[in-house]
Amino acid sequence: MSHLTDSDRLQIEHGLHRQMSLQQIARKLGKSHSTISREVLKHRVDSDKGAVGRITNRCVFRRNCEVYNLCPGRRCQRKCSTCRNCNAVCPKFQEDICRKLSIPPYVCNGCPEEHKCVLKKKFYHHATAQQAYQQVLLESRKGANLTETERAAVSAVIHVGIQKGQSVHHIMSSNKDLFTVCEKTVYRYVNAGIIRTKRGDMPRSCMMKPRKRKSLEHKVDSKCRINRTHDDFNQYREAHPDTPVVEIDSVIGRVGGKVLLTMHFNNCGLMLAFLRNANNSQSVIDVFNMMEKLFSLEIFTRLFPVMLTDNGSEFSNPTALETSSISGTQRTRIFYCNPYSSWQKGHVENNHLNLRKVLSKGRSFENFTQTDINLMLSHVNSFARKSLNDVPAITLFETIYGKEILGKLGITLISPNAVCLLPELISK
Repeated sequence: MSHLTDSDRLQIEHGLHRQMSLQQIARKLGKSHSTISREVLKHRVDSDKGAVGRITNRCVFRRNCEVYNLCPGRRCQRKCSTCRNCNAVCPKFQEDICRKLSIPPYVCNGCPEEHKCVLKKKFYHHATAQQAYQQVLLESRKGANLTETERAAVSAVIHVGIQKGQSVHHIMSSNKDLFTVCEKTVYRYVNAGIIRTKRGDMPRSCMMKPRKRKSLEHKVDSKCRINRTHDDFNQYREAHPDTPVVEIDSVIGRVGGKVLLTMHFNNCGLMLAFLRNANNSQSVIDVFNMMEKLFSLEIFTRLFPVMLTDNGSEFSNPTALETSSISGTQRTRIFYCNPYSSWQKGHVENNHLNLRKVLSKGRSFENFTQTDINLMLSHVNSFARKSLNDVPAITLFETIYGKEILGKLGITLISPNAVCLLPELISK
C-alpha cells in the first residue's frame, strides 16, 4: 500500500472536522482503517487552548475544592478552583484528562464540546503531519547503510588496496563478491569519514567535489535477471516438466552477523541450510563450490538442475553460481522471482516456519557451527508433515537420491518421538 500524501492528510483533517468516523475516512481514501488510525495517533499534536469566558482549571477536584490563598504574596479571597494558577501552585493538583482522546477519533477535531472544554486538547493538522512524515524520510536516508561488521570489512579491503596504489574501481572489480555497496557509495563513505582511508590517498576523489546522490541497490551484476525472470522460469518448466526445482533463500539472524543459505527440494520437501559469515554474493558462491567438491559435478547437477530464488544482492552473480569451479561448464540454472513476490517460492518460505521454531527472529547465529545447523536440519526434516503424507522428508530424499548424500552432510533421520523443534535444541 502506498504512503499517505499531503492531499490524503488534508482530506483526513477535513473529515475529522465534519465528524466523519475513521472508517468513513478510510473508505473515502481507499485505505485501511488501521492506516488512518495510526496516522491520527502518530501525528496528533497537543494544544493548550482553553475556552472563551471560562477559567482554564484542569484539576479533577475543581468542582468540589474549598482551598483558598495558595498563591504566595497575594491577598486573594477567591477559591483556588476558580483561578488558572491552581494548575501550577496547588500541591494536590491532578490533571483531568478527557476520556474521548483514548477512543476514536482520538482528537478534538470536530468535537461539539471543544469550544467550551478547558482540558488539554489534541488536534490533527495535515500540514504538521506532512512535515513530520517528510522529516522521518529524511532521517531514514542519513548515515551509512552498513552494520559495523560490514563497515570494518569494506574499510579493510579498500585501505589495503589504496596503500598499494590501486583505484577503488580496481579493488571493487577484483573483489566484487565481497561488496554490498556500489562504487559511488564507497567514495561517499570515504568523504564522510566512514571508511578510514583518507581522500588524499585517492587523487580522483580530491579532484571531484562530493555531491549528494540517491543511494542505489548494489548488485554484482545489474543485468543478472536477463533471461532469468519468473516468466523465463515458467517457459523452461513447460519445456522440461520433469526437471526438479530447488528454491533457495537466506535466513538472517541479527543484522550484520552470520546468516543461513537455505535450499528446499520441492520434489521431496527436504531443506538444507549452510552457515555463512556474511550475507554477500561470495559467501553463496563458496557454498556452491563446496558442495560441488563434496559431491562431484555430476551429482551436483543432478541435485540442483534448476534453482529459483529472490532478488537479493547475495544471488546477483548467477554466472558464478551456474558455472562449475572445477570444469568451467554449466552446473545449474538460476531463475529469479518477480520483485516483491516471495510467494512464487512459497515452498522454502513455508518451511522457514519450521526453522523459526528453533531459530526465532532476531536470534544471533554467531555462536552456532555447521554441526549445530545440521542437528537442527535432522529434526526439521524428520518432522511429520501432512503435505508429505506424514513421511519424513529425509526418507523421501533418500528414496530419490540415496543415503550417501545426506550422510556426507551430517543429516540423519530422527525417531518420531525424539523430534524437537524448540530453541533449546541448539541452545548456546
